[in-house]
Amino acid sequence: MTDQAPSAGDAGLPARQAAITLFEAALARRGGFDEALSSGALKGLEPRDRAFARALTLAALRHLGPIDNALQGKLSRPPPERVLTILRLGVAQAFWLNVPDHAAVASSVELADRGKNTQRLKGLVNAVLRGLLRDGPPMETVDTVLPAWLSARWRAAYGEEALAGIAAAVTQEPATDLTPRDPAEAQALAADLEATVLPGLTLRSALKGDVALWPGFAEGRWWVQDAAAAIPARLLRVKPGETALDLCAAPGGKTLQLAAAGATVTALDRSAPRLARLRDNLARMNLTAEVVTAEGDAWRDERQFDAVLLDAPCASTGTFRRHPDVLWASSPADIAKLAAVQTRLLAATAGRVKPGGRLVYCVCSLEPEEGESQVRNFLGSNPDFATDPIQPGEGGSPEASVTPQGWLRILPQHMAGGMDGFFAARLVRKA
Repeated sequence: MTDQAPSAGDAGLPARQAAITLFEAALARRGGFDEALSSGALKGLEPRDRAFARALTLAALRHLGPIDNALQGKLSRPPPERVLTILRLGVAQAFWLNVPDHAAVASSVELADRGKNTQRLKGLVNAVLRGLLRDGPPMETVDTVLPAWLSARWRAAYGEEALAGIAAAVTQEPATDLTPRDPAEAQALAADLEATVLPGLTLRSALKGDVALWPGFAEGRWWVQDAAAAIPARLLRVKPGETALDLCAAPGGKTLQLAAAGATVTALDRSAPRLARLRDNLARMNLTAEVVTAEGDAWRDERQFDAVLLDAPCASTGTFRRHPDVLWASSPADIAKLAAVQTRLLAATAGRVKPGGRLVYCVCSLEPEEGESQVRNFLGSNPDFATDPIQPGEGGSPEASVTPQGWLRILPQHMAGGMDGFFAARLVRKA
């Protein structure tokens, strides 16, 4: 699927320069792409150019493995990092953004010419890009699309066939999924939003552009939320009047779900800026929740709740469809570090569940250490908790995602058109 950017061929050098900043930030550190997006990288650009810079960066990240594999065949030795970035973005423009060949080459050469440390290599940029354009699109295989360390992990965890499905999802531009405030409005909203109604009543929209301009946004009739991310809150099965705690809540999609279902919700997160976004979303949706800034395992409130949702910090490797940078900015050390955080948060969460209450633990990660292993270890240390098995199709979950233990291991290919990779388990505290 081709990434879309309005008037891509007309976007100028400032848009491409902004894409360089976004791309380099994405590879420099986890979360770097989002940080650069919200900083000054796109400041002053026209909306069309902002859209192009973002689309170009995502296309280059989504196809980075095949791009680098193709470049290796044209380069006798690695060029300076900035030159490599210009080449990567040039390839992405030509093959995945439908920029005319001459524009992709000319703009890349101009970018190199403008840099003090890259000017002397503008001829190399020209020659390499023209050679690649003659060769045609880079070949995309399991071995080129994914970083080697991740493909090895996922092959061991899920097998060769599942790995091929994961790799195929990497290069596909995802549609936009929406959660309606009132599920009864799903069919009516679908017509306005050019959307398909998915299991669980998620809406998958074919619209493009600024979501704030889409029908129903200003009126608070829906919010953006991946189909997989919407499942865990549904699994809690909250009833009007029940108390619910959403730990690690920001930016708030699951808080909105719980509040819309009629629960009295406490939303807790350590990030004040991210909670500000949650408050904005609550106001737009005309929903209420108690919002608390605190660490999940350091919060001193002694209350217990009917339903607790722990969407724990994780490596986020399941979100690569919308955030392809996670494939290239993550490392095995991240997984071990975050698994320790998850273990600590789960231990602290146990006492916040009322006897007879429910706990849903979830992560947007494809790593077993962050999912299955966490729940297995938690149940071994907390005999007053037991698995409440998730039924096939429950909450909009794909039937293929239900594990023998009654948990969910969602792989992106489990739904036509894709969805985020997720793990979720529902536990009940014995009365």
